[in-house]
Amino acid sequence: MSAKEEFSLHDKRVFVAGHNGMVGSALVRRLMQERCTILTASHEALDLRRQRDTELWFARERPDAVIVAAGTVGGMFANDARPATFLYDNLMIAANVINAAHQTAIEKLLYLGSSCIYPRDAAQPMQESALLSGPLEPTNIGYAIAKIAGIQYCAALRRQYERNFISCQPTNLYGPGDNFDLATSHVLPALIHKAHLARESGARVLDVLGSGRAQREFLFVDDLADACVFLLRHYDEDAPINIGWGADTSIAALAGLVAEVVGFDGELRFDPTRSDGAPRKLLDVTRINALGWEARTPLRTGVARTYEWFLDHYKPGDIGSPSVFRGPNVRPQDPAAPRRAVRDGARLL
Repeated sequence: MSAKEEFSLHDKRVFVAGHNGMVGSALVRRLMQERCTILTASHEALDLRRQRDTELWFARERPDAVIVAAGTVGGMFANDARPATFLYDNLMIAANVINAAHQTAIEKLLYLGSSCIYPRDAAQPMQESALLSGPLEPTNIGYAIAKIAGIQYCAALRRQYERNFISCQPTNLYGPGDNFDLATSHVLPALIHKAHLARESGARVLDVLGSGRAQREFLFVDDLADACVFLLRHYDEDAPINIGWGADTSIAALAGLVAEVVGFDGELRFDPTRSDGAPRKLLDVTRINALGWEARTPLRTGVARTYEWFLDHYKPGDIGSPSVFRGPNVRPQDPAAPRRAVRDGARLL
């Protein structure tokens, strides 16, 4: 990778698309440490799936930089049950936001893909060159195709119009603001929720879907946010770049760790009749490490901090309600009537 001039965030207007989600909230927390203006728009005020509305918002607000963290997300079973929803929502968001950014000639854009873009049987750890080299995991193919389209669109705009649009693919994420709804969540927040319920009820068995043999890599969401700011500053290449911890763990070991953190001391019971999904998902993070960035939060530390957030937001009796576990760190705002706040050198609009 050739050396590039650093992109300065000083006094820039940075739009965080999807600021109320787990990733978007972490990005806002991290950008608060920079001397920039953070632009946000709630889903109620701006539906990024609508092309005209998105174009009008960009024309009015004129951001200098954009981080595309908005999307419809969920665990393996949610992806498998609603493939059309995951494909449509994420495809439209990617197309509309990236194209509006192109039309308004913003200075830099970072698009967040996903590790699910890689083939199901890609060599491990998965290098960026594995993209489009084989069949995808069937249970999340809709989401993966939408993410691949966003990555390819950024690359196409770079080649045709010399836009400074880059993309990255994070590994499995977790942390404050995660979705703990048992019907739609990813494996780690689901395990935290189930272990908590088992401990509180005095249950002696904790059921875990799948055989427990699948290997997964997990990255604390605040580490991802730090990596995104790092890439905005230092990365300017056609190829997408991986963001991960650099090591994986089995679902069985993860369940045991979660049980320890939560305080559940009963039996873990696995269900091998349920799909494990891809047998292993580990990203090769050689390229981002070579640029000078590495993740800092060990899995046990991150799980403990995530459980603390869960306890702060958990309301007995509201089990299964996504709204209980998606409390935003930033209040939704109407972009037509921006609210201003100053903290740690950043201004939030």
